Amino acid sequence: MIQDVAARLAEICGAAHVRDAGPDDEVAAAAPRWVAAPGTASATAEVLRLCADRDLTLIPRGSGSKLDWWTPPSQVDIVLDTSRLAGVWHRPPGSRTVRVGAGTPLHTAQQAVGRAGWRMPLDPPSASATVGGIVATDETGPLSHRHGPPCRHVTGVDYVDAAGRLVRAASETDDAGDEPPQLLCGSQGALAVLVAATVRLQPVPADRRWVRRTVHTPLEVRDLVGELTVDGLHPVAVELDLPAHAARTVRPSQVPPGGQLAVLFEGEPGLNRQRAGRAAALLGGDAVDTARPPVWWRRYPFTASDIALRLDVPAAHLHAAIYAVRDAVGAPIGVRGSVGTGLVHAVLPGSTTPERVAETLATVRSVLLARSGSCVVLTAPAEVRQAVDIWGHRPGLPRLLELKQRFDPQHRLAPGRFTGGS
Repeated sequence: MIQDVAARLAEICGAAHVRDAGPDDEVAAAAPRWVAAPGTASATAEVLRLCADRDLTLIPRGSGSKLDWWTPPSQVDIVLDTSRLAGVWHRPPGSRTVRVGAGTPLHTAQQAVGRAGWRMPLDPPSASATVGGIVATDETGPLSHRHGPPCRHVTGVDYVDAAGRLVRAASETDDAGDEPPQLLCGSQGALAVLVAATVRLQPVPADRRWVRRTVHTPLEVRDLVGELTVDGLHPVAVELDLPAHAARTVRPSQVPPGGQLAVLFEGEPGLNRQRAGRAAALLGGDAVDTARPPVWWRRYPFTASDIALRLDVPAAHLHAAIYAVRDAVGAPIGVRGSVGTGLVHAVLPGSTTPERVAETLATVRSVLLARSGSCVVLTAPAEVRQAVDIWGHRPGLPRLLELKQRFDPQHRLAPGRFTGGS
């Protein structure tokens, strides 16, 4: 059977685009058998039909920048490489949407639409991310403060379902939470294989200004962000970088090095500079108005060897979540992310024991539960993943499990990767 499957994949994708999987193809330490890169939507559908016929499991892969996030798959036979499903199509003159192949790197798509003065309001930290990968993980960046997550801008999808049927679906309204374009957003490839996405466009802003200020504590950050809201400046992004060293104990005569709060403004140059100047005056301290982002802008604070937690809580309560992590770990931790929306990443040393991580999660989740927040483990060593609850309490879990059963009843697509381990 193994040779037969490999031969069939070669027929579908072309022999040059099918190979045995190697160590670099592992998905959160799970080893696949083959890597296949279909070049068309119809070929992708044939691969899915082969999986249905032979009861094989499959995981889609874009650039692979987030393949080690969340829970490992319970099994993976085929990694479906979407790199050949690339292109930027069907943007009629005057249209405010663009259809993009799932395997298209975001920076390539942005360059294509940028030549006409447009951009997609997507700016995830993963530098190599593909459009399909961003949609499948709903990966947000600084622009989400003003414009919302990627799912808000996806108006249509082309996808192949678990039975190998090619489907094109569009959202009928702006509030279409039960339609495929929104259901597939953030599904991690566990409901269907995304082939293309239609995404809203907006004009490239004429001017961008950042206001940066040194900060030392989460409570100070909360107060400063609150000032920005009260003053009605309407920033496009509000980001925080608070490294572990910012919380280290120092002598009273010393000033800790601190972290940095950065606020982005976009718009017409004259008005934009006025807003940035007002924000700098409002934030006080060493606030400075500049045309350059900080070096840490749009970069995750963790590496592959770290334990990364994603904290998501209403912005007014974010300081409580950060303090809860620090208290539970018993040591300073680094935090970075979109403090204006309450979505940040906290970093624990990779050497933290599974027992300590489990205790930390229990403590932090108890704090967040009362504040309508959540704490998810993004990345961690294998022994930690196996010992802790990656997702925590998920109020919408029954609905998510129903979706998995509806789209993929045989659990062939990214089994075990979906929220709740389905």
